[in-house]
Amino acid sequence: MPALPSAMPLPWPSARPLPDSFFDRDARQVAAELLGKVIRHRVGDHWLSARIIETEAYYLEDKGSHASLGYTEKRRALFLDGGHIYMYYARGGDSLNFSAHGAGNAVLIKSAFPWLDAVSGAAELAQMQRNNPDRQGRPRPAEKLCAGQTLLCRALGLKVREWDGQRFDWQRLFVEDVGETPVQIIQTTRLGIPHGRDEHLPYRFVDASYARHCTRNPLRRGQVAERDFQLITPREQSA
Repeated sequence: MPALPSAMPLPWPSARPLPDSFFDRDARQVAAELLGKVIRHRVGDHWLSARIIETEAYYLEDKGSHASLGYTEKRRALFLDGGHIYMYYARGGDSLNFSAHGAGNAVLIKSAFPWLDAVSGAAELAQMQRNNPDRQGRPRPAEKLCAGQTLLCRALGLKVREWDGQRFDWQRLFVEDVGETPVQIIQTTRLGIPHGRDEHLPYRFVDASYARHCTRNPLRRGQVAERDFQLITPREQSA
């Protein structure tokens, strides 16, 4: 793991935040290697945490990307170096992205799974459930709490108005390497890309062990390996 900048104090002695250099690489590589990493967001005295299980890569020349529509002040973070936070509203909710290497390239955090450890325990999970109840106002089951890009942000308390265009702050928001690596990764096409907008590109990555908990299970009935998806091992993501 690359050395961490000494100027930014760690939130606790054993924390392992990802440095900006992790993000300042090819978007597909970042998207695949973010699987298993944990998003940490401090809200009050609570560190709300979720393990990343699904990501999507986007590029400037990719017709499905926001950056392909051109530079605007709102999209500024997409054109900055890796490790900037780009957030936007989708379907009435907030969505979280991180810039990657090269102007206009980024990774969308599509879904996650609540992460419990010595830093984030039962009290933090309960707070995430209060943040993101179901339509009847009841606590969502853990496996459905972050099963989508807007559900994830709601559960973690991440807001466009607070974080769009910002950099990581290790006292408030960062992504941590907790030593978890997927056994297998599913590589497939992205979701919600309109026809004619490069919907065929296999830029979606899913931790195979959590496939049934992501936005849409790529292993659901009717899906065929090599036709609809590929199973790859970490660090073998295709170009």
